[in-house]
Amino acid sequence: MGPLMLSVDAVTFLEEEGFPVLRSLLAASEDEAAVKAAEIGFPVTLKLSSPDVVHKTEAGGIRVSLRDAAEVRQAFTEMVSAFTSGNPGKRLDGVMVQEQGWGAEVIVGMLTDPQFGPVLMCGLGGVFVEVMKDVSFRLVPIERRDARDMLEELKGYEVLVNPRSGSTDIAAVEDFLLRVSTFLEDHPEVQEMDLNPVFVSSRGVRICDARIKTG
Repeated sequence: MGPLMLSVDAVTFLEEEGFPVLRSLLAASEDEAAVKAAEIGFPVTLKLSSPDVVHKTEAGGIRVSLRDAAEVRQAFTEMVSAFTSGNPGKRLDGVMVQEQGWGAEVIVGMLTDPQFGPVLMCGLGGVFVEVMKDVSFRLVPIERRDARDMLEELKGYEVLVNPRSGSTDIAAVEDFLLRVSTFLEDHPEVQEMDLNPVFVSSRGVRICDARIKTG
């Protein structure tokens, strides 16, 4: 198994590659978290940054929709205290202060098939992927027609195009899938990738969290 880049490192790497990401800043104290939250602009999300915790939600390591400095300080203290007491021996690098994402949640991933090579995956987040297993696959590289088909094949596609859930820039999502495909061609060392969630809306696309395994 190759090196695994978690969250902070993976998102930073993707940002350097030109991908759209939610603005994120690492904080080591509650005061620093409050300052960086104000710099980013409220509301914000806080996430524990630890190489020893992959699934932050299950570990109570995410707080969303924090509206002011007081809420950020309180959340920081509670999260760090719970992590320290409940995870002896595990490393905590700090707490990530992140721009609040909005819109529909999409998951974009990649796995390496032993016979066919890199395979791109796309699905709607939340209950759609967890319960309905609502995902589509294509071999890399893809073309625009493939990107469009991947989205239209999803059972939850109407969630993206239905105005009641807020408009989504579908062309921007297609562009994003094409960019991921090109990125995977340019980086054959990537063996697995999980971009989850990716927020899509009328404002376009923003990566919230990521994991990348290289070989």
